[in-house]
Amino acid sequence: MLLLISDANILIDIEVGGLTASMFSLDYQFALPDVLFYEELEAQHAHLLDMGLEVRELDERMVARAAFLARQYRRPGRMDLFALVLAAEAQCPLLTGDRDLRAAAENERVEVRGTLWLVAEMLRAGTINAQVARSAYQQMRAHGRRLPWGRAEQILAEFEAQQSACD
Repeated sequence: MLLLISDANILIDIEVGGLTASMFSLDYQFALPDVLFYEELEAQHAHLLDMGLEVRELDERMVARAAFLARQYRRPGRMDLFALVLAAEAQCPLLTGDRDLRAAAENERVEVRGTLWLVAEMLRAGTINAQVARSAYQQMRAHGRRLPWGRAEQILAEFEAQQSACD
């Protein structure tokens, strides 16, 4: 099972869209740094642990690496850099929608995936359909989540066209 390290914004996108159960039904293991969970998610999203979210501890070396990266990259926040370091350490993709974190991750040669990719994975796995995805995107948009909405609609249209061709 492929491990995916997430930042907070991806998990919030998915929750706002009502897709949490579908996300955790995918054949992936989702994890994030312990400090990120306790600082940013625990108060309102502790139930994610019961759904399968894994919290991973950073050792001293990893914390030192995040401090080094904070001097190199000014924009991603400290919590985001912890997620980057954890993904690099685990040699697995990083889930983020944060532009600055994405740029830092790509510069550090860490594969990056985002909310649109995750929703597309749910579509491919059949845990949701295009109507559910579209509704989720509408919820995300209504709650001020920032995604490339044109690209989201394009992915849904391509999925629907592919489904029609298969019918």
